[in-house]
Amino acid sequence: MNKNKKHQVKGFTLIELVVVIVLIGLFAVTALPKFIDLTDKAQQANIEGMAGGFASAISLARAQWEVEGRPSDGSYNVVNYDGSNLILTTKSQSNGVRPGYPIGLAGTNDTLELVDCVDIWNNILQQPPLVTQNIGELNGIDSASYKYFVSITGIAPMRSCVYHLKQTLAKTDDEFKSPDGDESIGINFLYQPATSSVVITVNDI
Repeated sequence: MNKNKKHQVKGFTLIELVVVIVLIGLFAVTALPKFIDLTDKAQQANIEGMAGGFASAISLARAQWEVEGRPSDGSYNVVNYDGSNLILTTKSQSNGVRPGYPIGLAGTNDTLELVDCVDIWNNILQQPPLVTQNIGELNGIDSASYKYFVSITGIAPMRSCVYHLKQTLAKTDDEFKSPDGDESIGINFLYQPATSSVVITVNDI
């Protein structure tokens, strides 16, 4: 004889639900700081990786220029680096400029401008993340495409490009603000062609 067995489905009591919610809250409180810390570390690792690759590419361009016998176009030091014709710095005893470091593309002059910072980024790195000099693009419809924002600081011939990690920039009304070359904002690295220095700055966000 078959006996039909009935199973009673027991639900959670109100106390059990409250306990579960409290436990989830406790886990969230303890896990959130670790998650935030991991985010900060990931951002720092990002900038360190980009700065390291950038510095290596700068050194490779100069090494190629040395190997080729320090070519010049008559006005500026130049090198064809991986298909890109680069203008390099010219030595100056009076202001401490070191020769042979990328400062722009051929067809421009040897005074570092904001557009040169973008050109250097796009032409010495292999498949670099998108960078812009226009804060409107950073806040525009294609904002998600851009990972870096570049600004410029200093006085010629000691001007520097400052490459900022986009998500670490300050915001106003949910829109990114231009750092205007300020290295004390967010996570960034600076490139100064005159001295070949690449310096990482990690600020509290």
